[in-house]
Amino acid sequence: MLRFRLIRSYLAIRAVRASRSFARSEESLLSGTPIWRKGHISCLNLSRYPRAMAEESSLPGKTWPRKAAIFGASGGIGAALARLLVDNNVPVLAGAREGQVPKHHLITPFSFDLTDECSIAGAAQAMRDGLPDLVIIATGVLTLEDGTGPERSHRSITAEVMAQVMQVNAIGPALIARHMLPLMPRENRWVFAALSAKVGSISDNRMGGWHSYRASKAALNMLIRNFALEMKRTHKQGVALALHPGTVDTALSAPFHGNLPPGQLTNRREAATRLLQVIKNAGPEDSGKLLSWDGSEIAP
Repeated sequence: MLRFRLIRSYLAIRAVRASRSFARSEESLLSGTPIWRKGHISCLNLSRYPRAMAEESSLPGKTWPRKAAIFGASGGIGAALARLLVDNNVPVLAGAREGQVPKHHLITPFSFDLTDECSIAGAAQAMRDGLPDLVIIATGVLTLEDGTGPERSHRSITAEVMAQVMQVNAIGPALIARHMLPLMPRENRWVFAALSAKVGSISDNRMGGWHSYRASKAALNMLIRNFALEMKRTHKQGVALALHPGTVDTALSAPFHGNLPPGQLTNRREAATRLLQVIKNAGPEDSGKLLSWDGSEIAP
């Protein structure tokens, strides 16, 4: 009799715990709050991210790329890349945190935030029914929203500023890679490209300064190299690239235009044209490299 009572008490306790766990899960589902588990992320309420249209990703006889996804399509270079691609009849999934992306019947907007992994996971999930074979990360920060610019001396380094720059320039792109690279086809060509910078080259650094920005771009270049080495084991036709666009007439470079020699500033359309040409010319043998806007390799 005593044993029966103990078993009944144990089952009752388990039932209460299960009901509480279900209630927490239901609350998270309704609120869209992510549930974190050891070793992976589980984001609920992904239905708020509309699925991409499948029919646009596999049109027979179409030249590469068949579809592109741009993370950061509201920025100067990202928007120019989106416009150039749709001008060539390539459907574009255009992602932005809050800015306006170009409007076109071939452009499907989506939202994401580099500081919110669930938003990135949701965007990737929505692309499963219409996978892009070109993914471009066109995000980046040099001057923070509060006006804090790149450090000119080690005395100016702060943990807060460095963490913000690293989050946008390195950690965010790494999270995009985490959720987008598993979607890439094993047999067909694809390119995963991230806008980087020549100042992220350690061997080319002869001036110093800009500590957080340089370090974040060096980290991004290393990540791209790592992704290339990992993916080539199973995806022989895949290409992972870091791209140096040069000095482009965008909000990122605007505070420094006064120091440029004549002719060094490139307009956005021209920069996008050059970058897409570099992407199209790149093969598996170029995977993991930092390539400049003219196609030349920049030493790490």
